Amino acid sequence: MLCTKCGSENVIIHRRYSGQHLCKECFIKTIQKKVLKDIKKYKLIKKGDKVLVALSGGKDSTTVLDILSILAERNIIELEAITIDEGIIDYREKGIEYASETCKKLGIPQHIFSFKEHFKITIDEIMASNPPRKACTYCGVFRRWILNKEAKKLGADKIATGHNLDDEVQAIVMNYLEGNIENLTRIGPATYSQKFVTKIKPLREIPEKEVTAYVMAKGLKVHLEECPYRKTSFRKKIGTILTGLSEDHPTILYSTLRGHAKIRKALKKELEKESILRECIRCGQPAARELCKTCTLLKEIRRLKDEIHSHNR
Repeated sequence: MLCTKCGSENVIIHRRYSGQHLCKECFIKTIQKKVLKDIKKYKLIKKGDKVLVALSGGKDSTTVLDILSILAERNIIELEAITIDEGIIDYREKGIEYASETCKKLGIPQHIFSFKEHFKITIDEIMASNPPRKACTYCGVFRRWILNKEAKKLGADKIATGHNLDDEVQAIVMNYLEGNIENLTRIGPATYSQKFVTKIKPLREIPEKEVTAYVMAKGLKVHLEECPYRKTSFRKKIGTILTGLSEDHPTILYSTLRGHAKIRKALKKELEKESILRECIRCGQPAARELCKTCTLLKEIRRLKDEIHSHNR
């Protein structure tokens, strides 16, 4: 089998959804070209923007950083990275190590913040108290809070995340199955909202398998181990179903994404209501009610810990 682009015999990947066979060099170029084209198509970045990559050290965020570094090298954007330590023992340390190595290699400033520093508690300590919610709920809310707060302090115009095609389709299916139709209006290449730094997803049209192939082809050092808390998540179950379906229907992820794009406008017209945001009375971050979601969850956790402490006396 020969490379569809250059005729090389050294093919490393077969794209079943398009029929292409690609060698390493052509594969890397097509991924970079596709991502940069989508950034332009969806107007995710403009010249002079300061972009902050939410860098975990995993394959997705490392790929975003690597491709955006092309724009930084051309002096189109200012690029920095932010890494968050949630406090997951025997897991997060390796990701931080790899993230720091990548930033050093690319010459990109990195900022590291932790749950412990901001909330005085780690995700491991939260889950040890047997809380009523899944770890992903606390982790997602707390991470977004830190990202927005620190991105503002750093003067960032955009926060780039590593959501890939699989992540986006999983989110669409999850919200549909859970009946969260309003949330479907908020899924897209960028998230704009009052008082929040704009979030962009440069990889949302790149399949997860190709992100993995990209880091391997480029020799990027990444942390591939799965978060121990993800195993029990609803997203994991949906992802398994979609992966199975893709075996027999290789275009299903793209068709789901395109289908969502078609109905999104109609849904927005009917359902989307920009909530009036105020400042949280505790932390000052944007909030729909008196307390933001982060402070509400922290309040629940502290009440739970107080109950455990009282019971053990």
